[in-house]
Amino acid sequence: MSATELTTAPVAAQDPAVRDASALAPLVDVAGLNVDFPVGRGWVRVVRDVSFRIHPGECLALVGESGSGKSVTSRSLVGLAADSARVTADRLELEGRDVRGHGERDWRGIRGSRVGFVLQDALASLDALRHVGAEISETLELHTSLTRAERADRVIELLTDVGVPEPEIRARQYPYELSGGLRQRALIASAIAADPQILIADEPTTALDATVAAQILQLLERLKRRAGATLVVSHDLAVVARIADRIAVMRAGEIVEQGTTESVLYDPQHAYTKQLLAAIPARAKRGARLAPTSRATRYLPPEAVGDRVGPAPRAGRLAQVAPQGTPLVEVRDLAKTFRGPDGTDRRVLHGVDFALHRGETLGIVGESGSGKTTAARIALGAETATSGQVLLAGRDVAGLGRRERAALRLGVQAVSQDPLGSFDPRYTVRAVLGEALRVAGYPRAARTARALELLDLVGLDRATLDRRPLELSGGMRQRVAIARALATSPDVIVADEPVSALDVSVQAQILDLLVDLQRATGVAILFISHDLAVVHHLADRVLVMSGGRVVESGDVERVFTTPEHAYTRELLAAIPHLDERRLAAAPAAPADPPAAPPAAAPVVGPHRAPVVFLPASAVPRPAPAADPTSPSEGTPS
Repeated sequence: MSATELTTAPVAAQDPAVRDASALAPLVDVAGLNVDFPVGRGWVRVVRDVSFRIHPGECLALVGESGSGKSVTSRSLVGLAADSARVTADRLELEGRDVRGHGERDWRGIRGSRVGFVLQDALASLDALRHVGAEISETLELHTSLTRAERADRVIELLTDVGVPEPEIRARQYPYELSGGLRQRALIASAIAADPQILIADEPTTALDATVAAQILQLLERLKRRAGATLVVSHDLAVVARIADRIAVMRAGEIVEQGTTESVLYDPQHAYTKQLLAAIPARAKRGARLAPTSRATRYLPPEAVGDRVGPAPRAGRLAQVAPQGTPLVEVRDLAKTFRGPDGTDRRVLHGVDFALHRGETLGIVGESGSGKTTAARIALGAETATSGQVLLAGRDVAGLGRRERAALRLGVQAVSQDPLGSFDPRYTVRAVLGEALRVAGYPRAARTARALELLDLVGLDRATLDRRPLELSGGMRQRVAIARALATSPDVIVADEPVSALDVSVQAQILDLLVDLQRATGVAILFISHDLAVVHHLADRVLVMSGGRVVESGDVERVFTTPEHAYTRELLAAIPHLDERRLAAAPAAPADPPAAPPAAAPVVGPHRAPVVFLPASAVPRPAPAADPTSPSEGTPS
């Protein structure tokens, strides 16, 4: 069955066992769920009256923007809402057991064995001081009777199942030694190690390339078909279409629409659902704006907003010194070798060449471990090549003095694949942006005003300025990372998975923003992504990498429509996508989202759950409240 058939024929329609699942007792039964966090003398309600059921063999998907409360909802089901959270519900049952009164000891007996949980941020979730194999083995040690030798064999089997290449080597590596996609796969392996009856996956395919994401979806499908229940939290509606039987759309802490996958995607009733669907990149939308009323253009000159043909852009640092027609960034015959944990050298780049010119976007795609991030880090100067050249504005950086090299490097800024790992956790967002603005030469008195402009450009409200990265959702952190890269008005932006953690509506704003900035300033973009639909929408040219080599390159339209290499064809075949003809036939989305629920107080910015202040006495404490494990993760996402 093809990817298209999988998406257009929901799972419930494919399997009679799934269609009859509603006749069985639900494995997950939630009614009237509310989650509150203390603020001053009152409380902020971030999840409001949420109700749903998941029956055996069924998958429910929670979708919505960052800050909609979907991750807090999922974490509340396993006692991980946070230290200070107040979780109340009319009913909260797992496998028929009322868990409202569970304490931490009770939850430890459930998490891992009966309920597997895949968190959104793999780097923060995995223990940085342990090999990934030891992390997976711990789950087996706690919840199975396997011997040490059997656990070691099972770890290799699990890593193989989730698509980790060379699992024997990867099991002996630390999380920081793995790419983002490999870390995510290791985390999923840990969650499914004890074969839990219920699986909760928060953005399980966010950091994965298309072929590995397809493997993960097949794994989730197999687990579900063994009469398990699956709750998937995702901003990727194409992934949702591929695996979910039902979809619940969340906005502002509430479920605004719930139904079968077929009805929600192709016959949406709520205006917000229609807006989410309209923001998905598609072939027919290439070159067009995805967010009709994007806040991303607020501080750009009016002539920069419109079609892709705009005024002549200004020359930046690199463009001013580059000879006419010279690429801003060029790499020649790059090779890179790493020493593996077994003591052998591993070549991860083999003769990589590419050039990036002013005002163009070059996309790099490939599986995790293909070398695309390593090549980008070498271009940035964050990594040194074993051999080969890196040229900025036609100058070989290896032959430049320290001061001259630093001046040129200022014109090249990065958006990291892992925003949390790139921030100082002690810093507020004000300090993160202020540091970048200081380097860019902004006087202290002007930094706050410019920082607020940058936050508005990426769709964050001004209250974010005084929050720390750990207090933000994954999507919010990614937007701060993009704002920081924009602070120095760079000539080149190296964007490594810049929209991977964002929901589709915010992704649409960011993609529109990058296009508008490029048109207005001539900035060149090196765009690395596993999301081929996003690359097709944004890039002018594309490089396809596999095994550290460039296997195909060229005009993006040519590569995507008539791929020459078998690996490129394999990547394109694995992309989950929606039926564009049926989407086009659906009612049009409104230009602006519907108003927030009447009970909510106004809040600046469209991406945060409405703030409802309650007196402390109005929110009863559960008896007893579940103990926390990670207070910093209690922010809605």
